[in-house]
Amino acid sequence: MAHEIKYRSFDELVEDVSVDFSTYSLEGMIDPQQLIKVAMRVNFDLGLRIQPEKHRVLNLDKGKAKLPSDFYSLNYANICGNYTVEYQALAGSHVEDVIIAPTTDCVPSEDVPNNCQPENTCINQCGDYYQLIQKVKTETRVYETFLPLRVKPSKSVSGCCPNVNYRSPNEIEVRDGFVYSNFDEGTIYINYQGSMEDEEGTLLVMDHPLVNEYYEYAIKQRILENMFFAGEQVTPQMQLIEPRLRAARNNALSFVNTPNFKELQKIWEMNRRAMYDKYVNMFKSVPTIG
Repeated sequence: MAHEIKYRSFDELVEDVSVDFSTYSLEGMIDPQQLIKVAMRVNFDLGLRIQPEKHRVLNLDKGKAKLPSDFYSLNYANICGNYTVEYQALAGSHVEDVIIAPTTDCVPSEDVPNNCQPENTCINQCGDYYQLIQKVKTETRVYETFLPLRVKPSKSVSGCCPNVNYRSPNEIEVRDGFVYSNFDEGTIYINYQGSMEDEEGTLLVMDHPLVNEYYEYAIKQRILENMFFAGEQVTPQMQLIEPRLRAARNNALSFVNTPNFKELQKIWEMNRRAMYDKYVNMFKSVPTIG
Protein backbone atom coordinates (compact mmCIF):
# COMPACT_ATOMS: atom_id res chain seq x y z
CA MET A 1 0.00 0.00 0.00
CA ALA A 2 1.24 3.44 -0.87
CA HIS A 3 -0.76 5.21 1.83
CA GLU A 4 -0.26 5.36 5.57
CA ILE A 5 -2.71 3.06 7.31
CA LYS A 6 -5.34 4.64 9.52
CA TYR A 7 -7.60 2.83 11.96
CA ARG A 8 -10.95 3.24 13.67
CA SER A 9 -12.61 1.34 16.46
CA PHE A 10 -15.11 -1.46 16.01
CA ASP A 11 -17.75 0.66 17.78
CA GLU A 12 -17.40 3.37 15.13
CA LEU A 13 -17.86 0.75 12.42
CA VAL A 14 -21.05 -0.53 14.04
CA GLU A 15 -22.35 3.04 14.34
CA ASP A 16 -21.92 3.58 10.59
CA VAL A 17 -23.79 0.35 9.87
CA SER A 18 -26.53 1.32 12.33
CA VAL A 19 -27.06 4.57 10.42
CA ASP A 20 -27.71 2.59 7.21
CA PHE A 21 -29.90 0.09 9.10
CA SER A 22 -31.61 2.70 11.28
CA THR A 23 -34.95 0.85 11.32
CA TYR A 24 -33.38 -2.42 12.37
CA SER A 25 -31.27 -0.57 14.96
CA LEU A 26 -34.34 1.04 16.56
CA GLU A 27 -36.00 -2.37 16.74
CA GLY A 28 -32.98 -3.78 18.61
CA MET A 29 -31.98 -6.21 15.85
CA ILE A 30 -28.31 -5.18 15.81
CA ASP A 31 -26.21 -6.78 18.55
CA PRO A 32 -22.53 -5.70 18.42
CA GLN A 33 -21.47 -8.80 20.37
CA GLN A 34 -22.61 -10.98 17.46
CA LEU A 35 -20.64 -8.89 14.95
CA ILE A 36 -17.18 -8.76 16.53
CA LYS A 37 -16.14 -12.05 14.97
CA VAL A 38 -17.15 -10.74 11.54
CA ALA A 39 -14.79 -7.76 11.85
CA MET A 40 -12.03 -10.07 13.11
CA ARG A 41 -12.55 -12.36 10.11
CA VAL A 42 -12.26 -9.42 7.71
CA ASN A 43 -9.05 -8.31 9.44
CA PHE A 44 -7.65 -11.81 9.01
CA ASP A 45 -8.75 -11.90 5.37
CA LEU A 46 -6.97 -8.61 4.60
CA GLY A 47 -3.73 -10.06 5.99
CA LEU A 48 -0.68 -8.87 7.90
CA ARG A 49 -0.21 -5.78 5.73
CA ILE A 50 -2.95 -3.90 7.59
CA GLN A 51 -1.58 -4.64 11.06
CA PRO A 52 0.32 -1.81 12.77
CA GLU A 53 4.12 -2.03 12.77
CA LYS A 54 5.62 -1.34 16.19
CA HIS A 55 8.95 -1.58 17.99
CA ARG A 56 10.11 -2.11 21.52
CA VAL A 57 13.32 -2.46 23.54
CA LEU A 58 13.45 -5.55 25.78
CA ASN A 59 15.85 -6.07 28.68
CA LEU A 60 16.79 -9.72 29.14
CA ASP A 61 16.97 -11.06 32.69
CA LYS A 62 18.36 -14.57 33.13
CA GLY A 63 17.89 -15.22 29.42
CA LYS A 64 14.22 -14.28 29.36
CA ALA A 65 12.04 -11.23 28.58
CA LYS A 66 8.28 -10.77 28.31
CA LEU A 67 6.87 -9.68 24.93
CA PRO A 68 4.45 -6.73 24.62
CA SER A 69 0.79 -7.58 25.16
CA ASP A 70 -0.07 -6.54 21.58
CA PHE A 71 2.67 -8.69 19.98
CA TYR A 72 1.56 -10.70 16.95
CA SER A 73 4.51 -11.50 14.69
CA LEU A 74 8.25 -10.67 14.80
CA ASN A 75 9.70 -8.81 11.80
CA TYR A 76 13.34 -8.54 12.88
CA ALA A 77 15.49 -8.15 15.98
CA ASN A 78 18.96 -6.91 16.96
CA ILE A 79 21.12 -6.84 20.07
CA CYS A 80 21.84 -3.30 21.26
CA GLY A 81 25.43 -2.55 22.23
CA ASN A 82 26.67 0.00 24.73
CA TYR A 83 24.72 3.21 25.11
CA THR A 84 25.48 6.78 26.06
CA VAL A 85 23.35 9.26 27.99
CA GLU A 86 23.03 12.47 25.98
CA TYR A 87 20.48 14.68 27.70
CA GLN A 88 17.76 14.63 30.31
CA ALA A 89 14.11 13.92 29.59
CA LEU A 90 11.21 15.12 31.71
CA ALA A 91 9.33 11.83 32.14
CA GLY A 92 7.89 8.82 30.34
CA SER A 93 9.38 6.12 28.11
CA HIS A 94 9.71 6.32 24.35
CA VAL A 95 11.63 4.40 21.68
CA GLU A 96 12.48 5.63 18.20
CA ASP A 97 15.06 4.97 15.47
CA VAL A 98 16.60 7.87 13.55
CA ILE A 99 18.78 7.83 10.42
CA ILE A 100 21.95 9.82 11.11
CA ALA A 101 24.01 9.86 7.91
CA PRO A 102 24.68 7.67 4.87
CA THR A 103 27.76 5.50 4.56
CA THR A 104 29.17 3.05 2.04
CA ASP A 105 31.47 1.19 4.42
CA CYS A 106 28.95 -1.51 5.30
CA VAL A 107 30.03 -4.68 3.49
CA PRO A 108 28.78 -8.19 4.39
CA SER A 109 31.39 -10.67 5.57
CA GLU A 110 31.62 -14.44 5.64
CA ASP A 111 30.93 -14.49 9.39
CA VAL A 112 27.94 -12.17 9.17
CA PRO A 113 26.26 -12.82 5.77
CA ASN A 114 23.44 -10.61 4.52
CA ASN A 115 23.92 -8.24 7.43
CA CYS A 116 26.00 -5.26 8.49
CA GLN A 117 29.34 -5.66 10.20
CA PRO A 118 29.02 -5.66 14.01
CA GLU A 119 31.08 -2.47 14.32
CA ASN A 120 28.80 -0.54 11.98
CA THR A 121 25.70 1.21 13.31
CA CYS A 122 23.10 -0.47 11.14
CA ILE A 123 19.81 -2.10 12.00
CA ASN A 124 18.27 -3.42 8.82
CA GLN A 125 19.74 -1.70 5.78
CA CYS A 126 23.36 -1.40 4.71
CA GLY A 127 24.19 2.12 3.59
CA ASP A 128 22.43 3.97 6.40
CA TYR A 129 23.52 4.80 9.92
CA TYR A 130 20.91 4.29 12.61
CA GLN A 131 20.49 5.40 16.17
CA LEU A 132 18.16 3.90 18.71
CA ILE A 133 16.96 6.48 21.21
CA GLN A 134 15.33 5.21 24.39
CA LYS A 135 13.86 7.63 26.89
CA VAL A 136 13.58 6.07 30.35
CA LYS A 137 12.31 8.25 33.18
CA THR A 138 14.90 11.01 33.58
CA GLU A 139 17.55 9.88 31.09
CA THR A 140 17.87 9.36 27.36
CA ARG A 141 19.92 6.40 26.18
CA VAL A 142 21.41 6.43 22.69
CA TYR A 143 22.45 3.13 21.11
CA GLU A 144 24.67 3.33 18.03
CA THR A 145 26.00 -0.24 17.81
CA PHE A 146 23.87 -3.26 16.90
CA LEU A 147 25.05 -6.86 16.81
CA PRO A 148 23.68 -9.66 14.60
CA LEU A 149 21.17 -12.00 16.16
CA ARG A 150 19.71 -15.30 15.02
CA VAL A 151 16.03 -16.09 15.61
CA LYS A 152 14.70 -19.64 15.66
CA PRO A 153 11.79 -20.12 13.22
CA SER A 154 8.39 -20.42 14.88
CA LYS A 155 4.75 -19.50 14.33
CA SER A 156 5.39 -16.17 16.12
CA VAL A 157 8.13 -15.18 13.64
CA SER A 158 7.33 -13.66 10.26
CA GLY A 159 8.19 -15.78 7.24
CA CYS A 160 10.32 -12.94 5.82
CA CYS A 161 12.25 -12.30 9.04
CA PRO A 162 15.93 -11.88 7.98
CA ASN A 163 17.24 -13.03 11.38
CA VAL A 164 16.19 -16.61 10.61
CA ASN A 165 19.02 -16.90 8.05
CA TYR A 166 21.72 -15.20 10.16
CA ARG A 167 24.67 -17.20 11.46
CA SER A 168 25.44 -15.85 14.90
CA PRO A 169 26.35 -17.33 18.29
CA ASN A 170 23.66 -15.10 19.83
CA GLU A 171 20.27 -16.74 19.43
CA ILE A 172 16.73 -16.12 20.67
CA GLU A 173 13.44 -18.01 20.49
CA VAL A 174 9.96 -16.47 20.56
CA ARG A 175 7.28 -18.59 22.18
CA ASP A 176 4.47 -18.43 24.75
CA GLY A 177 4.61 -14.64 25.00
CA PHE A 178 8.30 -14.53 25.97
CA VAL A 179 11.72 -14.19 24.35
CA TYR A 180 14.24 -16.85 25.39
CA SER A 181 17.96 -16.37 24.66
CA ASN A 182 21.15 -18.40 24.97
CA PHE A 183 22.80 -15.53 26.89
CA ASP A 184 21.82 -14.30 30.35
CA GLU A 185 21.63 -10.52 30.05
CA GLY A 186 21.36 -7.95 27.27
CA THR A 187 19.16 -5.42 25.51
CA ILE A 188 17.21 -6.41 22.39
CA TYR A 189 15.45 -4.17 19.88
CA ILE A 190 12.47 -5.87 18.20
CA ASN A 191 10.32 -4.72 15.30
CA TYR A 192 6.98 -6.54 15.19
CA GLN A 193 3.46 -6.55 13.81
CA GLY A 194 1.01 -5.56 16.52
CA SER A 195 -2.46 -6.95 17.07
CA MET A 196 -5.47 -5.07 15.72
CA GLU A 197 -6.38 -3.46 19.04
CA ASP A 198 -5.66 -0.23 20.88
CA GLU A 199 -4.06 0.27 24.28
CA GLU A 200 -7.36 -0.48 26.02
CA GLY A 201 -7.88 -3.75 24.13
CA THR A 202 -10.62 -2.40 21.82
CA LEU A 203 -10.81 -4.08 18.43
CA LEU A 204 -9.55 -1.91 15.56
CA VAL A 205 -10.39 -2.04 11.86
CA MET A 206 -8.71 -0.40 8.90
CA ASP A 207 -10.13 2.99 7.91
CA HIS A 208 -10.03 3.70 4.17
CA PRO A 209 -12.82 4.41 1.63
CA LEU A 210 -11.83 1.41 -0.49
CA VAL A 211 -11.84 -0.93 2.52
CA ASN A 212 -14.69 0.41 4.66
CA GLU A 213 -17.33 -1.01 2.33
CA TYR A 214 -15.93 -4.51 2.79
CA TYR A 215 -16.31 -4.25 6.58
CA GLU A 216 -19.76 -2.68 6.35
CA TYR A 217 -21.20 -5.12 3.80
CA ALA A 218 -19.78 -8.10 5.73
CA ILE A 219 -21.51 -6.88 8.91
CA LYS A 220 -24.73 -6.10 7.05
CA GLN A 221 -24.75 -9.61 5.62
CA ARG A 222 -24.43 -11.10 9.12
CA ILE A 223 -27.22 -8.86 10.48
CA LEU A 224 -29.58 -9.94 7.69
CA GLU A 225 -28.56 -13.56 8.16
CA ASN A 226 -29.42 -13.42 11.87
CA MET A 227 -32.74 -11.79 11.04
CA PHE A 228 -33.52 -14.48 8.46
CA PHE A 229 -32.90 -17.24 11.01
CA ALA A 230 -35.14 -15.35 13.42
CA GLY A 231 -38.04 -15.63 10.94
CA GLU A 232 -37.86 -12.17 9.34
CA GLN A 233 -38.53 -11.83 5.62
CA VAL A 234 -35.27 -10.31 4.42
CA THR A 235 -34.57 -12.46 1.34
CA PRO A 236 -34.62 -9.50 -1.12
CA GLN A 237 -32.18 -7.56 1.06
CA MET A 238 -29.81 -10.54 1.26
CA GLN A 239 -29.90 -10.97 -2.52
CA LEU A 240 -28.93 -7.31 -2.86
CA ILE A 241 -26.10 -7.49 -0.32
CA GLU A 242 -24.38 -10.65 -1.59
CA PRO A 243 -23.00 -9.36 -4.95
CA ARG A 244 -22.03 -6.02 -3.42
CA LEU A 245 -20.11 -7.81 -0.67
CA ARG A 246 -18.12 -9.78 -3.24
CA ALA A 247 -17.28 -6.63 -5.19
CA ALA A 248 -16.29 -4.76 -2.02
CA ARG A 249 -14.03 -7.65 -0.96
CA ASN A 250 -12.27 -7.70 -4.35
CA ASN A 251 -11.69 -3.95 -4.23
CA ALA A 252 -10.36 -4.09 -0.67
CA LEU A 253 -7.96 -6.98 -1.33
CA SER A 254 -6.74 -5.33 -4.54
CA PHE A 255 -5.97 -2.11 -2.69
CA VAL A 256 -4.31 -3.76 0.32
CA ASN A 257 -2.11 -6.06 -1.77
CA THR A 258 -0.91 -3.35 -4.17
CA PRO A 259 2.84 -2.91 -3.51
CA ASN A 260 4.23 0.55 -2.83
CA PHE A 261 7.30 2.11 -4.41
CA LYS A 262 9.74 0.69 -1.85
CA GLU A 263 8.48 -2.85 -2.40
CA LEU A 264 8.72 -2.47 -6.18
CA GLN A 265 12.25 -1.12 -5.80
CA LYS A 266 13.24 -4.09 -3.65
CA ILE A 267 11.84 -6.54 -6.22
CA TRP A 268 13.75 -4.73 -8.99
CA GLU A 269 17.00 -4.92 -7.01
CA MET A 270 16.50 -8.65 -6.34
CA ASN A 271 15.85 -9.36 -10.02
CA ARG A 272 18.85 -7.27 -11.05
CA ARG A 273 21.10 -9.14 -8.60
CA ALA A 274 19.77 -12.50 -9.80
CA MET A 275 20.39 -11.66 -13.47
CA TYR A 276 23.87 -10.37 -12.62
CA ASP A 277 24.75 -13.63 -10.86
CA LYS A 278 23.33 -15.65 -13.74
CA TYR A 279 24.87 -13.85 -16.73
CA VAL A 280 27.94 -12.00 -15.38
CA ASN A 281 29.37 -13.77 -12.34
CA MET A 282 29.47 -17.08 -14.19
CA PHE A 283 32.18 -15.72 -16.54
CA LYS A 284 34.40 -14.26 -13.79
CA SER A 285 35.64 -17.69 -12.70
CA VAL A 286 36.54 -18.80 -16.25
CA PRO A 287 40.35 -18.74 -16.66
CA THR A 288 41.70 -16.74 -19.57
CA ILE A 289 43.85 -18.37 -22.24
CA GLY A 290 47.16 -16.80 -23.05
